Amino acid sequence: MDFEEIKKEIEAFVKEELFSLEPWILNIEWEKKLPKLNELREKVKSKGLWLPQISKEYGGLGLTNAEHGEVSEILGASPYGHYCFNCQAPDAGNMEILIEFGTDEQKEIYLYPLLKGEIRSCFAMTEPDHAGSNPIKMGTIASKENGNYVIKGHKWFTSGFDGASFAIVMLVSDPNGSDPHKKASQVIVPTSSQGLEFVRNISIMGHPGGGWESHAEIKFHDVKVPLTNVLGADGEGFTIAQKRLGPGRIHHCMRWIGMCERAFDLMCERAVSREISEGVMLGEKQTIQNWISECRAEINASRLLVQDAANKIDTLGAYKTRSEISIIKFYCAQVLQKVVDCAIQVHGAKGVTDDTILASYYRHERAARIYDGADEVHKSRLARSILKKYKLDYK
Repeated sequence: MDFEEIKKEIEAFVKEELFSLEPWILNIEWEKKLPKLNELREKVKSKGLWLPQISKEYGGLGLTNAEHGEVSEILGASPYGHYCFNCQAPDAGNMEILIEFGTDEQKEIYLYPLLKGEIRSCFAMTEPDHAGSNPIKMGTIASKENGNYVIKGHKWFTSGFDGASFAIVMLVSDPNGSDPHKKASQVIVPTSSQGLEFVRNISIMGHPGGGWESHAEIKFHDVKVPLTNVLGADGEGFTIAQKRLGPGRIHHCMRWIGMCERAFDLMCERAVSREISEGVMLGEKQTIQNWISECRAEINASRLLVQDAANKIDTLGAYKTRSEISIIKFYCAQVLQKVVDCAIQVHGAKGVTDDTILASYYRHERAARIYDGADEVHKSRLARSILKKYKLDYK
């Protein structure tokens, strides 16, 4: 299949197989929806659409960042689109760094089962006592004893921990090091490790979560894993995180655009079908028309910005595309919030019920302006980068 055929196949699958499950699949426990999701995953495999973001060498479709961005938009219209194609966070990012930095043994034990969809994983970085936007300041420490890391610390918002087979943990392995960007490592920790305590799944806006949809709080009580469980080399944690987060933000942003498009469709359908007085439809009101026009323009602008960033990552790499990545992160998150909010308002009371997917979008995706770096952090970093040039010119 060429890329256009792949997109058509994926779009048909999402509309026919996933949209038809709502609202049932949105409102039941993870354990009850998992058998159906596993059945759909097997269908995706049989269609040859599995792992769109992974190279053909490792059994994927081998799409570029720009192409996978377009696919992410299609999959993002359903909360389970990415999961059914095995390109969901945090597993997708873990696959990518295991491919690039994992040893042959790590790939055999962790990567290949993850690629096949036989296991799940999670990524543990955020801590309750330190700002999540500052990955060089963490309280989780790994000391080295007799060929092992001995890990002590406290993490939360470890998404997908519940039911995962292993975690990739961002921790401080050289607390006395002089270079703050060389103090951290990323270490593979099996979730069955002695001393690893599952505290709770954190309820998010009333949603308790579970399985892949969970956001866990965990503690490490002298957890021992071999030194060979480090990814890359000791002290490379920050470098690996930067490589992981750039492409990941492309996928997030295009997923948000997929949500925007679906919310936009629902808003427009409501506007032309809802009579508000004798012979007068909702869409005839100027306020509604303004919302529709503004949302259309901002969705289009978001897509172009993300495509530009994705193409630059493919050609220049993530490090040289940091400004473009910051732009799409805060801009697309704000557009998502606006479009979903407008769609809910146009639906009136129905918009806050679970009769449509809008309430689910609103509840789960308010966090888009926080995770993967709060909007304010990205804006500040971008402004500093811009002002550097002016300072040099001024001098």
